[in-house]
Amino acid sequence: MDQQIVALILVAAALVVIVLLAVAWIAMRQRRRQQLREHFGPEYERVVQEEQGDAGRADRVLAERAERVKKLDIRPLPATARDDFLIRWRRVQERFVDDPAGAVADADALIGEAMEARGYPVGDFEQRAADVSVEHPRVVESYRTAHEIASRDGNSISTEDLRQAMVHYRTLFADLVGESPAGDRVEGRVTERIEEREELRR
Repeated sequence: MDQQIVALILVAAALVVIVLLAVAWIAMRQRRRQQLREHFGPEYERVVQEEQGDAGRADRVLAERAERVKKLDIRPLPATARDDFLIRWRRVQERFVDDPAGAVADADALIGEAMEARGYPVGDFEQRAADVSVEHPRVVESYRTAHEIASRDGNSISTEDLRQAMVHYRTLFADLVGESPAGDRVEGRVTERIEEREELRR
């Protein structure tokens, strides 16, 4: 066989291999992106926006988060610790009636304690939120919203804002503790008492 023909066949074969590898790489990247999108949900879109719309960079950020959290010793709470947290959460919610701002501050602190008890490092807020987003992607936005409200200047926060912060904190708390903290029942009673107090002021 002519050497030129052999060379052309080898070049064509090499090109086919390169094309197949490129197709496989693209397919793998798209599959990973889809997995990240499905796992992180709204958090995925938030990170894409944070990265100026660069989905590739967002993929790397979220994959790095997952790898970081995989190395942590995240563990469920023992039954006794969970019960203790639930009791303390109910007290925080009931305190809201007389001291909304204090209750929100207590809720934030209790969330931090629950995270630490589960094995999450308690660093700066953004790192905590990033770590939580790996195993609790559907509720991390609630954490961010509650923290944003709690961080506002005290004079600019209404009772309704603080109530919303408590609702958001409760969503994450229930996920962290692994059991609903009887939130609907307690919150209903708290809401009734707030309305009664507001009626008396009129």
